[in-house]
Amino acid sequence: MKLNGKHIDKNGAGYVNLRPEDDEDMWHLYNLIQVGDRVRAPAIRRVQNVSATGSTESHRVRLNLTLAVTLTDNANPNAQQTSTAGLSISGRVAVENPHVKMGAFHTLDIEANRDVRIVKEESGWDSIARARVEESCVPGRGAEVAAVVCGEGTAVFCLLSQNMTVILQRLEVSIPRKIAANSSVHEKGLERFYSQLYASFLRLIPYSNPSIRAIVIASPGWVRDSVLDHIMQEANRTGNKALLGVRQKFVKVHVTSPHVHSLVEVLKSPEISTQLKETKFAREGIMLDKFFKMLGTDETRAWYGPDHVALAADRGAIGTLLISDELFRQAYFRLPRAFDPAVRKRYVELVEDVKQKGAEVLIFSSMHESGQQLNQLSGIAAILTFPLDVEVVEAEEREAKEEEERKKLEATEAAASED
Repeated sequence: MKLNGKHIDKNGAGYVNLRPEDDEDMWHLYNLIQVGDRVRAPAIRRVQNVSATGSTESHRVRLNLTLAVTLTDNANPNAQQTSTAGLSISGRVAVENPHVKMGAFHTLDIEANRDVRIVKEESGWDSIARARVEESCVPGRGAEVAAVVCGEGTAVFCLLSQNMTVILQRLEVSIPRKIAANSSVHEKGLERFYSQLYASFLRLIPYSNPSIRAIVIASPGWVRDSVLDHIMQEANRTGNKALLGVRQKFVKVHVTSPHVHSLVEVLKSPEISTQLKETKFAREGIMLDKFFKMLGTDETRAWYGPDHVALAADRGAIGTLLISDELFRQAYFRLPRAFDPAVRKRYVELVEDVKQKGAEVLIFSSMHESGQQLNQLSGIAAILTFPLDVEVVEAEEREAKEEEERKKLEATEAAASED
């Protein structure tokens, strides 16, 4: 993402001019644009001209439109799709144009390498939105891990960046069972699988890209060993020096199933976590695994749910806050929900409060498997620095509220008696 200009005042109102360049930039825009914002971007409009004789002529005009946003729609709503890129913004025209009337409904299809201006009213550019802009504009950002999750005759090719897991291709090859009568048929099936896997690997995985820090071959059993051996043998046979030169990037990891959700196991495995310990998504996977383990062994230090996490924050007990970016958006995937700015503000204030108290905050992307797992736990969880019993804390809260209500009632009665 390129930042082409911005102006944000001290009240959080202003604009940011951005130029998206890839799929991940579209995901950032999807999280930045909220209902009520004004978005200006190029659009194509069909215009009809009527001549004096009554004949009509239709032609397409490229123009810049400013919309007051009513809906955003991400074309890649989850990490299970192979196609990405694409963001549609719907709303009413907010700035009059020679070809479009004020208030008319229109849809903007945001495209790569075209400028977009996002204008927010007071408090719109909160700390979470500003941090996302800064993160998206870091030079050299891109995919850091390539992964091939294999099974018996199956393979899923993926790229992992800081905010997305992109599935490039799913490969399935039927391999007959190995029995004495048809061992040659089984071997031919295996050879066909390895051949297609190698061709797909060369076509899809940018192994020579310096930003790729690791190439993971993951599988249950010993499939990963056979796959990596075949890749290296073919590289030797064909003289692929570029592939042979990155042999040290390859890492074999054992996972329990040959599916995409096994990437969570990959990121927390000792083989890969040591290489990627400073990356955002690896840190998220490790801390989520720590939370789940703590939930089973020491539940007084593992809290989840908005209300319980807020109680823990009030007591300054949070050591690490885990929160999904879904909670800051107005819509989850393709299902639009009513956007309540007060809800977003509550979560933003919670994050800022926790940070001020010295806790670590991890904002999970729901385009990663770890983010989807966190969403199943209401999207927010916390690892506490000291144990707290939920029932005791809730009882204390009830007593405090009852005491406050009693005092208000006494004050009201005292005022009434004076009158």
